[in-house]
Amino acid sequence: MRNNIKSICEYGFTEMFNNVIDHSESDTAIVSIKYTAQWISMMIIDKGIGIFNKIQEHFNLSDPKQSILELSKGKLTSDPDRHSGEGIFFSSRMFDEFRILSQGLFFTSKHDSDWIMDYNGKPENTGTCVEMKISLNSNRNISEVFNQYSNDNFGFSKTIVPVKLLQYEGMELVSRSQAKRLITRFDRFEEVILNFDGISIIGQSFADELFRIFKNNHPNVHIQYINANENVEGMIKHVCNTK
Repeated sequence: MRNNIKSICEYGFTEMFNNVIDHSESDTAIVSIKYTAQWISMMIIDKGIGIFNKIQEHFNLSDPKQSILELSKGKLTSDPDRHSGEGIFFSSRMFDEFRILSQGLFFTSKHDSDWIMDYNGKPENTGTCVEMKISLNSNRNISEVFNQYSNDNFGFSKTIVPVKLLQYEGMELVSRSQAKRLITRFDRFEEVILNFDGISIIGQSFADELFRIFKNNHPNVHIQYINANENVEGMIKHVCNTK
């Protein structure tokens, strides 16, 4: 196995297994590793409280689906004295495929696309299953991934947030309260990139809270956006030009 692949696998496995030990409240863990000529896949399963429920309870979130949105931002941990909250964020960007299934909620991230959330209708399943997969021909390395989200002092300063994770059951993004849920913890970063892929329209109040009110109150946080269609970009420009 090439050194870059070995390092990524060691990082991902260590971070996910430590999460089981420190956060899951599970007495057991099942580890499965599959190795072919083309790829390696690792799966870690526990029988604990469930990662999304754990986050929802600790951070007093209104919906377990909001846990996925918060995870996608990074710097999220229920034990800041022992964990930086970076393990899932960086692991999901190192591997070609990264999946979490817990109590009916399923979320997946691919290196060349954004996070996808789904609900399989079986909340009775307890615990958490994490699967990580990478091609043995990948040229990706740990330093390259870290550098994409770091500043000159090598701190975790940048995040990319898929806005579509805020859309529960297809609801439109129109209110200030929705925007406030989205911008939670943005002040911990120097740069936030909002990915509007999959978003057809946003309301004026939603855009105003993000791109005018938050910017005015947090001038040191640089907010950018990508993959905005004509309607979304038009609303963003409208509120930015409002005095």
